[in-house]
Amino acid sequence: MSQEQIQIYNTLTRKKEVFEPQTPGFVGMYVCGPTVYGDAHLGHAKSYTTFDVVVRYLRYKGWKVRYVQNITDVGHLTDDADEGEDKLAKQSRIERLEPMEVAEKYTNRYFEDMDRLGLLRPDITPRASGHIPEQIAMIETLIAKGHAYEAGGNVYFDVTSDPNYGQLSGRRLDEAESGTRVVTAGDKRHPADFALWKKADDSHLMKWPSPWGVGYPGWHIECSAMSTKYLGENFDIHGGGLENKFPHHECEIAQSTCAHGTDHAHPFVRYWMHNNMVTLEGQKMGKSLGNAISLRQFYDGSHKLLSRAWDPQVIRFFLLQSHYRSTTDFSETALQAAESGFANLRTYLMDLHKAAASDTKTGEALPLDAIRAETEEAMNDDFNTAQAIARLFTRIKNARAACNSGQIPANLSEFLSWATDFLDTVLGILPDLSEREQANTEIIDGLMPLILDLRREARQSKNWAVADQIREKLTELGISVQDSKTGSDWSL
Repeated sequence: MSQEQIQIYNTLTRKKEVFEPQTPGFVGMYVCGPTVYGDAHLGHAKSYTTFDVVVRYLRYKGWKVRYVQNITDVGHLTDDADEGEDKLAKQSRIERLEPMEVAEKYTNRYFEDMDRLGLLRPDITPRASGHIPEQIAMIETLIAKGHAYEAGGNVYFDVTSDPNYGQLSGRRLDEAESGTRVVTAGDKRHPADFALWKKADDSHLMKWPSPWGVGYPGWHIECSAMSTKYLGENFDIHGGGLENKFPHHECEIAQSTCAHGTDHAHPFVRYWMHNNMVTLEGQKMGKSLGNAISLRQFYDGSHKLLSRAWDPQVIRFFLLQSHYRSTTDFSETALQAAESGFANLRTYLMDLHKAAASDTKTGEALPLDAIRAETEEAMNDDFNTAQAIARLFTRIKNARAACNSGQIPANLSEFLSWATDFLDTVLGILPDLSEREQANTEIIDGLMPLILDLRREARQSKNWAVADQIREKLTELGISVQDSKTGSDWSL
């Protein structure tokens, strides 16, 4: 399959650029994975669904992709900088478990939740705790090159040694002040210097021997060491949430560039991608704010902000209907709209499959080349899933309308083959079209007219309590009833 030009918005250069991997035919991609001290929430779902589609589409276009996504199980402190308690150590105290028990528990739950969303597993999932030697070696290199210094068992990166520090976030060193996210420790030379290695006291549970004494790695050095180990000193795409742009990714660039001597012609990372956040009534959803809804709570409907459980495929469909760089504002109304759209897509596809089995394909052929081109054009424009879904949905809907009018397109089977492959392989949102599901749909289609007749009789008898009870029960089951002058209709 040809590889037309894909444009990616590069956060580093603040513009869209034509994607050109450094090795023809191969893409190296690293995405910051979760810190495994709690269950994944909707914000995680948006980030990892975003990069799941990026991987899927690059493979669809013919590239071999090595997708690395780490697990942070040590070193991520509670203030996201150099102070506070290790997030896993804190959770282990709360749950009365060993830190590695916490890591195992939430790593397993993370993958279970992502599997249900239809995400492909990364090719490599390195753990920070399993790459301590690589991190120590990188820190030693930075010290030897004059970019880091040891102070009382702690090791810090000297930001003044890197003239390009701040290039990703646009922050200048003179903007770093004590009391902000970058905290001035007493042994730092500059307020913006960040920890590469932290000294551990006797009570600290997660610690390792090092040339500077017993301690543990800083949060930022982990990703630099692991990405380099599996993708090399220069690779193509680095992804993560917008909140990671500073300080995490800024510090990654600084320490990796200074350790390896990369330059403009051979940068540490060629394309930086950041997905925007999920909000609730305009406020970021997150664990630290106490308004995060875990994916497990979406799946079972147990959160106080949810009225019922939600299908993982509907959640994925909802997330992909906005561009990854746009804010996604959550509400159950928005989820209901996505559920309705997903149900319609399923109905349209089932109707097309029935029509494709017909021997009366007398309609005009569908313009397959144009349909492919317009759908891929949206994806080539910085992975615009919202636009791709809208265009393909319209084509599927129009094909169904033609079939309903008796003009079944001559190449309907070919169109269906490509459309379902694209929905499944690239977007990961192919509805279940199995015989069992089809039979269930036929049962619902047969029962609904009977139920609506019973409700109509109740209304005619002015038995409003029964009529309302029927409608409320159907609503709980995800079935919407629309009343009009000519009667009542229903939809999923």
